[in-house]
Amino acid sequence: MLSVDQPALDPRVVARAHRAVEPLHNVVYFAPEHDQRLTVAGLRPGRMCYFAGRAAPMGAVGPGVVAATFYNFSPALVARHIPRAWTLAAPEQVVAARFDAARASLTRLLGEDVAGSPEVAELAGLLREACSVLRPEARPLYAGHADLPWPEEPLLQLWHGATLLREHRGDGHLAALMRAGLTGLEALITHTVTGRGFSESGAKATRGWSDEEWDATLASLTERGLVTDRQLSPEGAALRAQLEVETDELSATPWEHLGTERTARVVELGKAFSARLVAAGAYPSGLLAGR
Repeated sequence: MLSVDQPALDPRVVARAHRAVEPLHNVVYFAPEHDQRLTVAGLRPGRMCYFAGRAAPMGAVGPGVVAATFYNFSPALVARHIPRAWTLAAPEQVVAARFDAARASLTRLLGEDVAGSPEVAELAGLLREACSVLRPEARPLYAGHADLPWPEEPLLQLWHGATLLREHRGDGHLAALMRAGLTGLEALITHTVTGRGFSESGAKATRGWSDEEWDATLASLTERGLVTDRQLSPEGAALRAQLEVETDELSATPWEHLGTERTARVVELGKAFSARLVAAGAYPSGLLAGR
């Protein structure tokens, strides 16, 4: 909570902190160690590992819960893997395998010297402190991960902290999307056409939507005046901008708790580590726009 003499952070600072830290969480999804560790636990490679790995802290939930909390994936794609995943590996086995994957991938990509450095321990401590003020109300995916005990080693504390912050922000983002009246696929398309994040082919491939579903929803967004010629209209751009503002507002609490100086340190360390991940080839080419 803010004290009376602690001003609210500029929303741009909140956004910078998010961008600096999120790669430290999401890099695991693109690392070969992820499927390697989760298939050893019993899962099938590919989408099953992703869905089960991210959902496992919530327990053996059904496909409806996964589709609802992940939001922009095709429910049909989710249903091909959940709940079958829980017949192959128990959620607690999946959680343990996922932490192993995070440790292995971050150590490889950062290098052993950096992975065990004082700077990693420093950032882990800052993220843990930031997470200490997060609340679970109406944030189910965050709440599931927040129920997990904090790891003992700094590198995994870093990853767990980045995960909690990412899922807490993500749950808030979904609330903003619902308020704006955007379905999962509409949200995905309006983000993709900005040219940031996933490319169209990457979004379809990873989220499981067919060309027919994509084109029909794109036509609907065009009719609503949010998209013109496969680009955001002024109305669409204004809506997406407002969504980002609302998302920053809903995820500001941890950074307000840290304050300006400590948040700036998080950005400094997070950007340096994230740049190292990118330089080490953490993300496949063609998946993200401009890559």
